[in-house]
Amino acid sequence: MSLRLGDTAPDFEQDSSEGKISFHSWLGDSWGILFSHPADFTPVCTTELGLTAKLKDEFSKRNVKAIALSVDDTESHKSWINDINETQGCQVNFPIIADGDRKVSTLYDMIHPNADNSLTVRSLFVIDPNKKVRLMITYPASTGRNFNEVLRVIDSLQLTDEHKVATPGNWESGGDVVIVPSLQDEDEIKQRFPKGYKAVKPYLRMTPDPKSNWSGN
Repeated sequence: MSLRLGDTAPDFEQDSSEGKISFHSWLGDSWGILFSHPADFTPVCTTELGLTAKLKDEFSKRNVKAIALSVDDTESHKSWINDINETQGCQVNFPIIADGDRKVSTLYDMIHPNADNSLTVRSLFVIDPNKKVRLMITYPASTGRNFNEVLRVIDSLQLTDEHKVATPGNWESGGDVVIVPSLQDEDEIKQRFPKGYKAVKPYLRMTPDPKSNWSGN
């Protein structure tokens, strides 16, 4: 059965380029990004893993751990990592799961037979510290992921978990946000959003990002 948003991310034990991974234990109290690749030694995947390595500090600021997957074995992964480091000017600093038996791919529905009946598509899952699936994105094999978008969504998820807001289309960190329609108590609104808000419509109330330094001018 396919995963849906809000489901508990399936736990698993599997070998990786950094040894055996027990997924929930490895994740601990961090957010996680689990993303799959069609195969080792493929061009688009090489660029994606290089980008992920270079974003380590950005992930760390958000308490996020990254972990990749392909159906190749650990020795292949380790050899491929050398190529990634050489060609992308980085040091791969996260594990790559060796999913030769397709166990994890099956749990996370990463194999789409109409695209390829044996290799994983470019699936990506964001998982929160409660082990809940918060985001799922699936790309075709020919299209590399936009990791700026992944970071943007994590910023939105973390902000909206903490405050009673939602983020509008094309929102980026620091931009105005939407007060959720269910929040109607004006005293609570004033307490939560001391910088005020603009009611474009009764259901569309814009307020500065609660984490921003907006002055109200």
